[in-house]
Amino acid sequence: MREGEQDGHLYLVVTGDLRVTGQVEIDDTRKMHPGICDLGPGDIFGELCLFDEQPRSATVEGLNPGQLIEIDADRLNQWMDRHPALGLKTLREFIRRLRKTNQRVESLLAWGLRAHGIEKHI
Repeated sequence: MREGEQDGHLYLVVTGDLRVTGQVEIDDTRKMHPGICDLGPGDIFGELCLFDEQPRSATVEGLNPGQLIEIDADRLNQWMDRHPALGLKTLREFIRRLRKTNQRVESLLAWGLRAHGIEKHI
């Protein structure tokens, strides 16, 4: 899965390990692709497609051979509508994961600020 692609699926990792990376523009000529997190069996990715039809916000690549289950977002949304209690539980898990991602981003930002001595200017 590549950042910027349009895809209406989310994925469950059955076996294998994956790395999620994003694209960061350092300046007009330089870009880097830092690792955001690693995923393994039981993890889900691509769930933002449940909420909007925007392009992928990250790239996910396999670190070794593995198996994924592809889940159609429209069908999952229909299932959650038919089973609201389980749908709510599923949404709560997605929210927990998004909070964890926010914490990672904040940690990376804090590290970058410290690494460049920015805190002395605040």
